[in-house]
Amino acid sequence: MTQDATEDEKTELADEAEAAAETDDGPESVAEPEAGAESAAGAVVRYDPLQRYLTEIRRYPLLSREEEHQLALQYKEHNDIEAAYRLVTANLRLVVMIAREYQRAFQNLLDLIQEGNTGLMEAVKNFDPYRGIRFPSYAVWWIRAYVIRYIMNNWRLVKLGTTQAQRKLFFNLQKEKDRLEAEGIVPGPKLLAQRLDVKESEVVEMEQRLAARDLSVDAPIDAGEQTTMLDFLAGKDGTEEEVANAESRQLITQKVREFGQTLTGKDKVIFDGRLLAEEPLTLQDIGDRYGISRERVRQIEERLKKKLKAYLLKELPDLEGADIVG
Repeated sequence: MTQDATEDEKTELADEAEAAAETDDGPESVAEPEAGAESAAGAVVRYDPLQRYLTEIRRYPLLSREEEHQLALQYKEHNDIEAAYRLVTANLRLVVMIAREYQRAFQNLLDLIQEGNTGLMEAVKNFDPYRGIRFPSYAVWWIRAYVIRYIMNNWRLVKLGTTQAQRKLFFNLQKEKDRLEAEGIVPGPKLLAQRLDVKESEVVEMEQRLAARDLSVDAPIDAGEQTTMLDFLAGKDGTEEEVANAESRQLITQKVREFGQTLTGKDKVIFDGRLLAEEPLTLQDIGDRYGISRERVRQIEERLKKKLKAYLLKELPDLEGADIVG
């Protein structure tokens, strides 16, 4: 992560950050329902942890440019934890704004916000107040990096062949395309590969991966129809490679289910509700159920991923070298 940026980028990010900090309207300003509030049908209003969080963070005061600079100096020179705390809490609304940009790619907004908050704290640790850059402009990069990394790590349960070059492309491909288009240059795969120092085929592959998400073959083609994508797939008379890949996926799925059957209690709920569910439960939902923090749920989830990885490598040695979540 670097603090170097063009003047245009600095201006754009500063405007974006200040807009997030100063805006009191929008979804995050929805008032928290009063205790005991009831709907027209007589039912008690369901507790909404997201709205509660948005209400809480609006209580933290915003900072002026001078206050930001002074607090950053206090932390940099004297390791003043209270100054770091004020820098973090004053920019929590910025994290929400950035997390919302990726909500379509990952439904659990609270999880994205939590990762973004971690990035915000890293920004405070690494910020250099002597560079003349506003803190929110610098923090944007860290927040986005943590949110995107979280989405990549949780895009699917087992990811094959996620290389360093692909991670580089994930973070920089669209940015480089925008830069070339702004210069009036058509951003073709060959030119993008040269500018990013990767293979042309990797650029093409990443563009395809970014253009579409995973789809379930059992999902209906249209709402209300019984026809699924599976009905349009080739039969088992496909190529030997296709058959082998299908058998491998089936075997991995079987082993994942066998691993799940060895779990009990919180581990079982987190594994089924977070790692296998099409619409995962939030960390807050599980934490509320067991009376533990979101961070503790995340730690249990990470431990389960590592145990799953070890189990799969033990049961399926051919997966050695594949990038498995964990």
